[in-house]
Amino acid sequence: MGKLRPVTVESEWESVWDYPRPPRVEPTDEEVVVRHAGVEVARTRRALRVLETSHPPTYYLPVEALGDGMLRPARSGRSSVCEFKGRAVYHDLAVPTADGTQHVADVGWSYPTPSAGYESLRGYVALYPGRVQECRVDDELVTPQEGDFYGGWITSRVRGPFKGGPGTWGW
Repeated sequence: MGKLRPVTVESEWESVWDYPRPPRVEPTDEEVVVRHAGVEVARTRRALRVLETSHPPTYYLPVEALGDGMLRPARSGRSSVCEFKGRAVYHDLAVPTADGTQHVADVGWSYPTPSAGYESLRGYVALYPGRVQECRVDDELVTPQEGDFYGGWITSRVRGPFKGGPGTWGW
């Protein structure tokens, strides 16, 4: 049996295993578009990407990029704590359609008072790509990260394996 060799990743690709821990926040000018129920929910070129070891990037959108009144405090009252970013609060989505309003519970989260080093996340919201009809980055359809904890956005430039799916919690 031959010797194992590391996989070489082409320069336009990103390996999630090269992302840092604690996570890094970086601005991106990629066009991010979110749609649900046939309605454009958000469009921006001012998103932030949070990059953390073993996770696909999580995109945070400026709250003002979402349509007026679409983002609401979660009826569930859900919150969580990230050891790095602080306490997150969750949001529901209310999308006006021809047939009424479509609600999506716990569609995303934000950090109203982020921890030191993550202040740039204030005023931004992350959305789970698997809870809306579609998310696109520079017109590429995003694949949601497996599982329901991290909310990562998988595009063709990101390589795993990714934490989040069954059997990966112990990584």
